Amino acid sequence: MSKIGTRAAADLVSRTLARGIPLFALALPFLVGNEYQLHVLTLIGVYWVLVAGLNLVVGYAGQLSVGHVGLLAIGAYTLAILTGRAGIDALMALAVAGMLGGLCGFLLGLPALRLPGFYFAMATLAFSLIVTEQLVAHSTLTGGGAGMPAPRFAAPFDTARGFYYLVVVIGLAVTWLAWNISRRMWGRGLIALRDSDVAAAAVGIPALRLKLAVFTFSGVTAGVAGCLFASLQNYITPEAFTFELGMFFFICIIIGGRGNIIGPFAGTVVLTLLPEIAAPFAKLGNLLYSVLLLTAVLLIPKGIGSALAAWVERHRVRRHAPPVAPDLPRLTAAMSQPEPAP
Repeated sequence: MSKIGTRAAADLVSRTLARGIPLFALALPFLVGNEYQLHVLTLIGVYWVLVAGLNLVVGYAGQLSVGHVGLLAIGAYTLAILTGRAGIDALMALAVAGMLGGLCGFLLGLPALRLPGFYFAMATLAFSLIVTEQLVAHSTLTGGGAGMPAPRFAAPFDTARGFYYLVVVIGLAVTWLAWNISRRMWGRGLIALRDSDVAAAAVGIPALRLKLAVFTFSGVTAGVAGCLFASLQNYITPEAFTFELGMFFFICIIIGGRGNIIGPFAGTVVLTLLPEIAAPFAKLGNLLYSVLLLTAVLLIPKGIGSALAAWVERHRVRRHAPPVAPDLPRLTAAMSQPEPAP
């Protein structure tokens, strides 16, 4: 299968899902059976807000960031402190959390993005650990290890269904922004940087500036996601923002596939629902994650998104291929020729 055909199939899948997913997401609250299921769906949307921005860093730019859980924590505590203690409106706190996450992403990326892949990953991991330690140390502001309550948003987002629709709207907006970045000149530049820094520099792509821009954008989405996460959970502690959660976001992109939008979204849905499906086997949670990751790497190394695009391309070629019509006169003439004498 040609790369052009696969890319065309991926575009077809993206366009189809771009029309269908928003309508399906709006109808989901009327299809679920109880409020807990709606809570899980809302959690998928919250995680996707972060993963959509992180996908530009990991999936497109090829930077191994495993510390976005620190930015998630900053956004979560921004809501709890500004709304719970300063009395600021939650929507205003949401905007502040996004700006603060973007600022922290910029300040972190400015030195860290100059490091090669493995060292950059260690720098982001160190940042997340520093954030967690600071949340515990400043107990007068953050509540320390005991944590602090996170208030809900005001009406009409104070109900489970209203908050779900708020998350859906923000998720669609972030997806639209990420999709537009990925399909235009910036996205092509990021893919060029991911494939070869030297080749990208040779054609004049500003590597550091481009990486810093998308890393800052991912910081904004992580801050917004943290704000939504805190309100959804109602109570936050530093233990909620663990290294495992940071790896969860990273694995969502690896399983979903690099260089597309729908793959990481599918990875986020699958990995968020996995604990609910495997609830009777809670003690085997880490084993299930490991088996799923190993299976995805071995069977679909390019991710769920690429596998789906390849399936669509094969189905489209089979469906629209012209039928093979035999040349009957030529075949008859060939069969009627006498055999040559020995």
